[in-house]
Amino acid sequence: MILNGPPRSGKSSIAAAIQARSDDVWMNLGVDHFKAMTPARFQPGIGLRPGGERPDLEPLVVRLYHAMYEAIATHSRLGFNVVVDAVHHDAYSVPRQILRTSARQLRGLPVLFVGVRCPVEVALERRRATWGGDGYAKGGTVPDPVRRWHEAVHRPGIYDLEVDTSVLRPEQCADLIGSRLTDGPPPRAFPRIADLPAE
Repeated sequence: MILNGPPRSGKSSIAAAIQARSDDVWMNLGVDHFKAMTPARFQPGIGLRPGGERPDLEPLVVRLYHAMYEAIATHSRLGFNVVVDAVHHDAYSVPRQILRTSARQLRGLPVLFVGVRCPVEVALERRRATWGGDGYAKGGTVPDPVRRWHEAVHRPGIYDLEVDTSVLRPEQCADLIGSRLTDGPPPRAFPRIADLPAE
């Protein structure tokens, strides 16, 4: 299960709720864990934000995503359930096709791709609660990095399910996802993404 959305959208809380509410083993192999394993001089690593600000890091980001998805595939093939909080985008200095490549890596494995949506105002409120300040740029505008995340992360917008964490608690999202896994239909988003033409 891949949970894709901008920072502070609630992905980690949903992943934790899925782990807590299931009798099965769910391994969390999300970007936060891979980012934490990356040496400081290569940060933000896999969490590189949209905008093409660090083209020097982009080849490493491609390899880190490849490694993360290989780990996901290995765990799945060994019979583990996997939940991943991801922040996919392709707004690098040049298109990197990371989402499409990742989908191809998981061909033949059952993948539910979930879009985690959250209005930018709610994300800013969560940022304020965590780090203080008012969260806005000068003049009361949304800071460019936050705006770019919210614009880029949901492209191409092909999902099996979408949840809005501004109206649903993490446990409610986990229940909706669990129902989708149990009742179907079979997920189709990742095969569709894998077959997208290169940009």
